[in-house]
Amino acid sequence: MDYKVPLETYNNRVREIVLGKGNRELKIGGQNILPLHYFEGHAPNKPVVALQMDDNHANGWAEWVVEPYKDVVADPVKWARRCVDLGADLVCLHLDGTDPKGLNRSAEEAGSLIKQVCSAVDRPLIVYGCGDEKKDVEVLTRVAEECRGERILLGPAVKENYEAIARAVAENDHLIIAQTPLDINLEKELNVKLLKQLSPDRIVIDPLSSALGYGMEYSFTIMERTRQVAIVYGDTAMQMPIIADLGAECWKTNQARANKTQGIMWECITAISLLLAGADIIVLRHPDNCTFIKEVIERKL
Repeated sequence: MDYKVPLETYNNRVREIVLGKGNRELKIGGQNILPLHYFEGHAPNKPVVALQMDDNHANGWAEWVVEPYKDVVADPVKWARRCVDLGADLVCLHLDGTDPKGLNRSAEEAGSLIKQVCSAVDRPLIVYGCGDEKKDVEVLTRVAEECRGERILLGPAVKENYEAIARAVAENDHLIIAQTPLDINLEKELNVKLLKQLSPDRIVIDPLSSALGYGMEYSFTIMERTRQVAIVYGDTAMQMPIIADLGAECWKTNQARANKTQGIMWECITAISLLLAGADIIVLRHPDNCTFIKEVIERKL
């Protein structure tokens, strides 16, 4: 008797969203399967990989990660182009220089910078603020206005400032990163609130990504449950793609800073784990991992 592999299929799917426009357009989401279960259903868009950069000359980055970019870290436009040359599907720019506790760069400076980077590369942009709730509203609003219509993924929008950021996103044709601290109930609560201002195809979930050995199992569990709730149970408030912004978390660990090989492996294992948990966008720092994770996604290994 022939053996038939038992399959579980679902009628629900993750929302498909479009990042960028024109020659920068990139689609994510749309799948009706659990992570990487290509044998059970349809996944029109595979996960994608972003390389991270910042506006602060890679200050505080591990030397192993700065190495591939050491000649361009002082010029964000050149750095963004280097990320593209190294294979990134997207460029993720953290505006750390706008932090009031640091360089405290203005919203105007940030908006001008992102506009230059957006014009210089043919990849969609992800833009994170500095994490200061008040300053991020100023900065991300200005970025949204300067790059109107470019469909940049902007965040983080958190419970303290989501309304103002969502307004800027809606008025200027962008997308939003809904960030909550490793709690699926808070995640859904924020999504429900955002859905009053935005259509579901403009929201990407960021449940926070911890590094291997530093709480990654919590990140894995939340992403896994988010995907199950969306696909298996059809919760429309949870059917958004997921971003795993893990590079910074991995490379600040003592283990990753200890030596180059260990650091690359630390980031790589974290990335593969969160890919298996359900991440649609993986944000990395080291380009060697960009190449490897893309090969994993394409099932070449």
